Amino acid sequence: MTETPTLELRGIDKSFGPVQVLHDIAFSAYAGEVTALVGDNGAGKSTLVKCIGGIHPIDAGDYLFDGQPVQVHSPRDAAALGVEIVYQDLALCDNLDIVQNMFLGREKRRGMVLDDSTMEEMAAATLRGLSVRTVKSLRQKVSSLSGGQRQTVAIAKAVLWNSKLVVLDEPTAALGVAQTAQVLELVRRLADNGLAVVLISHNMNDVFAVSDRIAALHLGRMAAQVKASDVTHAQVVELITAGRSGNLGPRTTPNGAAV
Repeated sequence: MTETPTLELRGIDKSFGPVQVLHDIAFSAYAGEVTALVGDNGAGKSTLVKCIGGIHPIDAGDYLFDGQPVQVHSPRDAAALGVEIVYQDLALCDNLDIVQNMFLGREKRRGMVLDDSTMEEMAAATLRGLSVRTVKSLRQKVSSLSGGQRQTVAIAKAVLWNSKLVVLDEPTAALGVAQTAQVLELVRRLADNGLAVVLISHNMNDVFAVSDRIAALHLGRMAAQVKASDVTHAQVVELITAGRSGNLGPRTTPNGAAV
């Protein structure tokens, strides 16, 4: 692990009209590590991810990438830095094959025609680099793939573009036991290949199976960001539900406000 985080957020605030959703958020993700972002429904996970991905502009705070302050105003800005987000709906087209999906909107061309051979070679190299063996043919339509295979294609699509940070939104939510194991192996492999990985999950077993660090959000505030080896399942659940567990979590004033 390098000392400088790939992504570092400091003092991030985000409001929608009169409703403040994120309060003074500090968050870091390191190359070679999986950082789990956990929190109950409404804790602010989706908003934070959309701020990272440039969908929502931040109201206040600092966004640092590879130690340098940057301005991210759009998903294009985030992608230019090397940020790729795999949302829960995967954003794959059932009527297209694997190669077509991986290059959708970023097709390679040779003159006026599509460079199919180069795209197929790049797709194959990416899947090979991730040690993916569950896909029989790159020309299979996505409609014929299992849930685990679809998730694998979406992740491979994200890492195809020299990404440095990959955010995975509930990648195992709709999968069975065997497919979940395959996807978690792939998540771990991404970090082992040197990427910074942010894993959003409600499943504590998945979180502890692959994560190096755990960041727990509670009501729009960062309750704690800790090494996974330093906390128990019960402590993380308490951080998620109460915003505090023992000496973990923000100190509060007598009226309950965080300080």
